[in-house]
Formats: sequence, C-alpha cells, structure tokens
Amino acid sequence: MPRSPRSPGWSTLRLRFGGWLLLASFLLAGLGSAWADWDFAQVLQTAEKRYGPLGEAQGRIEAWSQMLQSERNQPEREQLNAVNHFFNQRLSFQDDTRIWHQTDYWATPVESLIKAAGDCEDFALAKYFSLRHLGIPSEKLRITYVKALTQNQAHMVLTFYSSPTADPLVLDNLIDEIRPASQRKDLLPVYAFNAEGLYLPGANGGKRSSDSKKLSRWQDVLKKMQIEGFAVGEG
Repeated sequence: MPRSPRSPGWSTLRLRFGGWLLLASFLLAGLGSAWADWDFAQVLQTAEKRYGPLGEAQGRIEAWSQMLQSERNQPEREQLNAVNHFFNQRLSFQDDTRIWHQTDYWATPVESLIKAAGDCEDFALAKYFSLRHLGIPSEKLRITYVKALTQNQAHMVLTFYSSPTADPLVLDNLIDEIRPASQRKDLLPVYAFNAEGLYLPGANGGKRSSDSKKLSRWQDVLKKMQIEGFAVGEG
C-alpha cells in the first residue's frame, strides 16, 4: 500500500529544500575503499547501552542483519529489491517533529529501526547504507531530493544508476515498486548528492554542480554509526 507521509505545507518545505541544498553543497568528500564486516552482536550490545532496552527493536535489527547476510553476492537488482522492501515494510512514515522533536533530524538505520519509524530522509539513508554495505559503490547511488507532485510536498528518495548516463531506478517509501525515474512522473527532481558531489537534474545523469566538501549532518550520521559499531568509512 502506498504511504502518504504527513509533512508541513509546501511554503515551509521550500525553506527546508534550501537548507538541504546548503547542507548538500558541503557534503563530506571521499569514499572508503572497503567496508569491514558488521558485528551485529556488538551492535546490539552498544545499542542497548546507548539507547536503553531494545524490546521488539532487537528483532528488527536482527532481521536487518539477516537480510544483509542473505543478499551478499546477489545481483544488484535483487539487492535493490530486498533492501527497498525491507525498510518499506519495517518502518512507518512519521515526521521528525513527532519522532525526535526536531525540525530536521538525520537518523541512523539503528535509530530508525528502534523507533520503527522515520521520515523520507531516514528511509533513503537506511537504504543507502545497506546497499553500500552490500558492495554497491557510492557513485551508483544518489540521495535525491524531489517535489512529490501528488502530495505537493518535498520528498527524498534513493536513486540507483547502473551507469553514469542510465535512467536511474527510484527506491521510494511512497510506493514499494522500484521504477525507472522516467516512469515516476509524480516526482520532480530538484537535486541529488553522493560522496562524489552535488548534481542538478538534466540529461545523461544530470550536471555535477560542485565538488563534495564537508556536510555536518552527514558527518553526524557517520559518527553515530561508528559509535554504534558500524564500519562505514567516509560513506
């Protein structure tokens, strides 16, 4: 079933877009050459110390570990399907103000699974880190800000490029089916970013508009994940 996220009005979200754009222009440069394996036993111990008793969240985190293990060495499209389906089923959409009592908060996958909820950013980040761990390079993945035309609101998705000029596939929490961007007429791209830079929409993969620099919230997510016990390099 499609999810209908609740969010502030479009006038408020235009300001949020501006903040996102400013943040993305300072994206942390660099790419870890390899990600070490993740020790989920240690992750669970650290999560209990950091966030308190996990309760049902332990099962969600263990299910994430099992999904990642089962998808190792699978074709990329199978990995995309599995990761997209997992988080769309395990997380419900809620605004940051409701979950975290903040206007804009970037949660780690563990934080989202503990809450069993996230906003569109949290879905995209969880999918991004999962696919990176499965071996998909960051240059094939872009965290993409769009306007969701049906809902008339700002939105975030994860896009996958099989090649730099390919029609990207869209991993979205609004619908479960992964479709090419050309078939998502309900989404108007605004900009995208990854570890390599900031991209404006356009033909042949869009135009790279700036180099990757330093992004404080991106760094915060990486630092939190490292404290949680994940080897994530520089993203």
